[in-house]
Amino acid sequence: MTALRAVLVTPLSGPLARFGSPGATALRLWATHAPALAAPWTSVDLEVVDAYPSAAAAMREAVARNPDVLFGPYGAGPAVAALQATRRVVWNHGGATARLRRPAFGHVLNVLAPGATYFDQVVRAISFQDSNITRVSLLHSTTGFGHEVASGAATASRELGLELHTTTYAPGNVAAAAGSLVLGDALLVAGAFEDELAAARILLGRPWRAAAFVGAGVDEVLAALGPARDGLLGPTQWLARVTEPPDEGPAADWFAATFRDAVGAEPAYPAAAAFAAGVLASRCLRDAGTAEDEAVLRTATRLGVQTLFGHFRLDPNTGLQVGSEVLVVQWQAGERRVVWPLLKAERQIVPLRSR
Repeated sequence: MTALRAVLVTPLSGPLARFGSPGATALRLWATHAPALAAPWTSVDLEVVDAYPSAAAAMREAVARNPDVLFGPYGAGPAVAALQATRRVVWNHGGATARLRRPAFGHVLNVLAPGATYFDQVVRAISFQDSNITRVSLLHSTTGFGHEVASGAATASRELGLELHTTTYAPGNVAAAAGSLVLGDALLVAGAFEDELAAARILLGRPWRAAAFVGAGVDEVLAALGPARDGLLGPTQWLARVTEPPDEGPAADWFAATFRDAVGAEPAYPAAAAFAAGVLASRCLRDAGTAEDEAVLRTATRLGVQTLFGHFRLDPNTGLQVGSEVLVVQWQAGERRVVWPLLKAERQIVPLRSR
């Protein structure tokens, strides 16, 4: 029996551990239940290396173990740092950033849609729903991720003829910037999740027609707002109940039930993305017939396949993920409901002013 040697680098401690740890759980489930492997591999031996406090050092440690397959960390910043530290092929299921693109990062296999698509889709959703929205107020951090999310909002606003007012802030210093924000019809906030929560407590008393936060796309980030979270919009990479049947690997309902049995909680998108990365790695190893990096890279670049996480297809020029589709959700009566794109929408957007 030959075990496939796989190593995951992701935060197991520090501020991102609550998102990195579910990804580790998901990949352990993949290693146990899901690998449809070709000879000579009959099983998966998965190791996990903590990416905190240094994702680069953790990746160097992982590479030194000479694995067959490498998986990168949760978080755009840690992912960039980790992937700068190696030229091995790495499955990126946790860094939603266009910075990990060719040619500089030609060794990266991106599972997630890049962060620039987040507010691009939100702006299109609110503009379609409410023609009275003409001015958008954007507050974002000065991090690479903050700028990237903001770029998507700027592109969509420009194409739709909306007036965009942008205010930036250094991480951890959101209060002063929020207080000076130009009042528009719609509010967009992108930053570290603790900063988004602080901004929400300052800004949600203003008369916005719509308000969106990156953190509103997941369950727990803005939960401290209680009922005030209702009406908020956010982007999400995955929601189990609206996924299409896969043609590779288990279905979303099987994964959600298995994850729930393992940890007693529902899987969020970081867990689903990690599991999908394992499924995709299995498929590429099977098609390539080898774990040799260049062969896996060529195979993945040509691949078009549906997993429980959505469609996987890489742009052959940039290496960015172009198959998966970012959803826009809104909190309605304490639950996230898909409101965009229209083909997957469960409900219309509820106007924020009617809360």
